[in-house]
Amino acid sequence: MFKDFFENLVKIFKSGKKKSLQKEILLKLESLEKVLGFKIEDSSYFIKAITHRSYLEINPELEKSNERLEFLGDSVLNMIVAKYLFEIYTNEGEGFLTKVRSSLVNRDRLYVTAERLKLKNYLMYNHKYLGDSLEGVKTILADCLEAIIGAIYLDQGIDTAENFILDNLIYPNEEDRGFLIDKNYKGQLLELAQSKKMDLPRYVVTKVEGPEHKREFTIDVYIGDKNYGTGKGGSKKSAEQNASKIALSKLKSDCNRNIR
Repeated sequence: MFKDFFENLVKIFKSGKKKSLQKEILLKLESLEKVLGFKIEDSSYFIKAITHRSYLEINPELEKSNERLEFLGDSVLNMIVAKYLFEIYTNEGEGFLTKVRSSLVNRDRLYVTAERLKLKNYLMYNHKYLGDSLEGVKTILADCLEAIIGAIYLDQGIDTAENFILDNLIYPNEEDRGFLIDKNYKGQLLELAQSKKMDLPRYVVTKVEGPEHKREFTIDVYIGDKNYGTGKGGSKKSAEQNASKIALSKLKSDCNRNIR
């Protein structure tokens, strides 16, 4: 079914001893091919794309994870989304286009797309690496989607990669227009503080709770010496965003009172 499938496996595996793993990978790629909607030419790209680095601890024969493909896929994704927005929103400026692109390619939207494609069924990872951490699952599935985009680009070319991104990420989000809502509260807070000639927001981690695979961070955001908000999240990034959302509301309220 795949061009030189077992030849590609020989290149990736240090030994041919793990026949059961070869069979598992073959079944995953056969199923993934149906999801992607095209015939895979070079299976080695997609083997790497579905291999998280934690899986190499279990099966070092695979040698390489999806990290390099993730890097490539991220660049392809950003370029395709930028091109689409540039062509659709002809009267909007750079600031608008940048914000909307960031919204379309953020981790949460990539995770939703990965869930829709059921990429977790194909991703090979060490379950001990994550435990029951939703934040961790979101991250590795979003990364896997970017790696698969990188694999599609190398295996099929830019046109197929563009069609995949349009059909699975852009068009589904276009329907609800939710990507036009700026949810980068940290960026908004920075812009508002700068416009009011205030000190730049400063984030302080005040508490870290839970086991390593299920951490919860508590972060305060200060502008000058004043605490404008406290946020919690499964990662520092999400806690900062939650704190920024509260701070943004409080700062806007303060500004409105001063105007009156």
